[in-house]
Amino acid sequence: MTRNNPHISRRTALRTVAGTALASMAGCMDDNGSAGPNGSSSPKGESGVFRQVTVEGTELIVQFDSDSEFDQINLIQPDGELLGQREVATGSQQVSFDIGTTYAPGEYEIVALSGEETVGESSLSVQPNLGIVEMGIGRNQPEEMWDESESEIDEEAYVTLENQGTGPDAVTKLLFIGDVPYPSDEEGTNYVDDEDVSGTYDPESDSEVKQIIIVPGEQITLYSSRSPFAFVPGAGTSCSEESKTGEFELILETRVSRDRVTKTYSIQYSGAQETDNCEISISET
Repeated sequence: MTRNNPHISRRTALRTVAGTALASMAGCMDDNGSAGPNGSSSPKGESGVFRQVTVEGTELIVQFDSDSEFDQINLIQPDGELLGQREVATGSQQVSFDIGTTYAPGEYEIVALSGEETVGESSLSVQPNLGIVEMGIGRNQPEEMWDESESEIDEEAYVTLENQGTGPDAVTKLLFIGDVPYPSDEEGTNYVDDEDVSGTYDPESDSEVKQIIIVPGEQITLYSSRSPFAFVPGAGTSCSEESKTGEFELILETRVSRDRVTKTYSIQYSGAQETDNCEISISET
């Protein structure tokens, strides 16, 4: 990636070699250059040199005819700097850019070059859009957890998340703040400001993970790892025979958009002091 000159001109960026690769972008442009089903915008130019541009996983894939008359494709990020460059081998039909989850959201340009001449250009808006679909507690809905036979799931939660945007993102922290039994702030596990703790459990690796990637159009389920619904003596909220109500905020921190995805829930406790006998119900406010 060319970073030495933050004011690099667009003309220079069209040809400059960059070493940094990209991750996945959503969008699909047909062979006329217009946006397809997952596209985010219409291209600036409609030269028709590309068959389609799609996002698969975390890769931006550019497809073209094997007899196309260009030898290079550049990917230019929203600030005008070159983000990636691919040479087009004779007879090839596609190139790909791996953008990961560190790209800057915004309008990207895809430029085809023959020698020093620009022969085709399209643009695509790449922006994640995460939303919380559903949230539940293991003790109430064990069938939604990774293993409904394990006792640990009673204390954990699941969160269904959807990416309706045109770019990938990664969830880096899962937080429960407020009147949950064992919150994520100083009243409980206190990992809100700890960069090494995500609060997210991965059943496949059986461990807490740094991030969970969600690509455009995907719906995934996250699991908590820090027991937000465990009753811990002297911390959080306790359970008693008298019914109690409160509110808590479910918060997801993200890497690309850097926004907090939040939703507020009402919570009600009833039963007894013993954890096994306490009933917890939640609902969206």
